[in-house]
Amino acid sequence: MSRPDDTPDSQPDWTNLVGDIKRWGEELGFQRVGIADTELAAHEAHLLDWLACDHHGTMDYMARHGVMRARPTELVPGTLRVISARMDYFPSGTTQADEVLDDPKLGYVSRYALGRDYHKVLRKRLQHLADRIQSAVGAFGYRAIVDSAPVLEKALADKAGLGWIGKHTNLLSREAGSWFFLGELYTSLPLPVDEPVTNHCGTCVACIDICPTRAIIAPYRLDARRCISYLTIEHHGSIPEEFRKPMGNRIYGCDDCQLVCPWNRYAQSSREADFAPRHSLDSATLIDLFAWDEATFLQRTEGSPIRRIGYERWLRNIAVALGNSPSGKEVEQSLASRAEHASAVVREHVRWALRQHTSSTQYV
Repeated sequence: MSRPDDTPDSQPDWTNLVGDIKRWGEELGFQRVGIADTELAAHEAHLLDWLACDHHGTMDYMARHGVMRARPTELVPGTLRVISARMDYFPSGTTQADEVLDDPKLGYVSRYALGRDYHKVLRKRLQHLADRIQSAVGAFGYRAIVDSAPVLEKALADKAGLGWIGKHTNLLSREAGSWFFLGELYTSLPLPVDEPVTNHCGTCVACIDICPTRAIIAPYRLDARRCISYLTIEHHGSIPEEFRKPMGNRIYGCDDCQLVCPWNRYAQSSREADFAPRHSLDSATLIDLFAWDEATFLQRTEGSPIRRIGYERWLRNIAVALGNSPSGKEVEQSLASRAEHASAVVREHVRWALRQHTSSTQYV
């Protein structure tokens, strides 16, 4: 990481440099690059209100750094501008998401997590972008960030003109929908900033209506405690029973609000081979996934974002999905094989799942 107080050796034409940065970004595989300033007061107020309502659930890290998340200059002193970049991730050639969601025997994994961990992919490209800039202007202060620091990445991308924050709280673009990752370069360069785009959600509430757990409690307002992505990825311990049936066969994340969004008709499939599905995770059966031992889980999730939830939460999530699958001897046998698992969390969810398939009191 370059020192944040480094300044270029000479003063370039900043406007021309922005054009070069955007071109270099596209050459590195980013579909769009924009420049934002560091003023996020309105977004900071929204964040503090969201935290005050406990809508972050057990994600203590959201509050741990206080307002630093909305103040780039406190996170990286010397920051003048943020280069925001987006990269499409929707994998081509996969089993259609709707087909998986409609087949309760299959496990649904959020489309972003089917391939390689995006943190590694984007961070490497951002570093290459920083190197290109440095070769043009000399040493400057920067820090490459991909979900690796307290950052309001969607707010910065909004300010950089990459899209607007939709009613589901994801970033939306008229030409690209929402199936993309975001990354940032905090820089000491006084670059000209881009203009934000207009919000185009209009009167549409499709994302609010489709949410299985009613997590979008109002336009632009998400209660993470109800969100399936939060429950299957961020939340440790027991999943509240009221959300288990609505989870269906979603075992890692949830894409419903994106799948129904009209703007995603314009989304492009990713050209990145790294985001292609691994180990048939786009169409694997719940029974096959539940049969993985811990060594298999660790081996098959190496370099995957799924690895971060750990084996216990992996089994917990699949147990819930098996509880929602069609009854049958094979399903009950699969669940029963984990009935005495060492984890109390796994055992509790297995018991719940077995109760969905049998009237026997042995699982009460």
